[in-house]
Amino acid sequence: MALSDRLAERHREIGRVFTDRVRGTRSWDVPSPVAEWTARDVVRHLTEWFPSFLAAGSGIQLPAGPSVDDDPVGAWQTQCDAVQALLDDPATADLVLSNRHIGEVPLDRAIEQFYTADVFMHTWDLARATGQDDRLDSDFCVELLAGMEPIEQVMRSSGQYGARVPVKDDADAQTKMLGFIGRDPNWTPR
Repeated sequence: MALSDRLAERHREIGRVFTDRVRGTRSWDVPSPVAEWTARDVVRHLTEWFPSFLAAGSGIQLPAGPSVDDDPVGAWQTQCDAVQALLDDPATADLVLSNRHIGEVPLDRAIEQFYTADVFMHTWDLARATGQDDRLDSDFCVELLAGMEPIEQVMRSSGQYGARVPVKDDADAQTKMLGFIGRDPNWTPR
């Protein structure tokens, strides 16, 4: 099923899938496909970097949830709900996020480009780490890859992405996207 083109709805759909994986996690200390991260660290990453990025660029403060160490489900749900409420608010259409690297971007587009896409990609990490369904929307994988390939050098130099993992030329869209962002599509927990 294709994801919505409406940014608020797309976040809702991607957030719902990630939330299902969060709620389906039975052990938070299992290794993830991201080197030196556990399943808990996947949630920690999403709940720690984005609030400060949002506050610095727009002045918006998301409500604080519980600690990921104490309650990863609650930490994720608090943030997911707050971001969704922000995207659902009609006043958000008039807001911008300002950042020295990207300039001024409509807030909903900045959330989509930097956060919703990150949640989407990390859904695979959490699902794979915890033995859950790790299939991602193929069309969005194609869209993300098409947007990332032209800026590969910038992405790699940011330190946020590992070296590209080679995949077969005839691999599916998800496998190609995972390889591009530095994930081994064949990774399994040890």
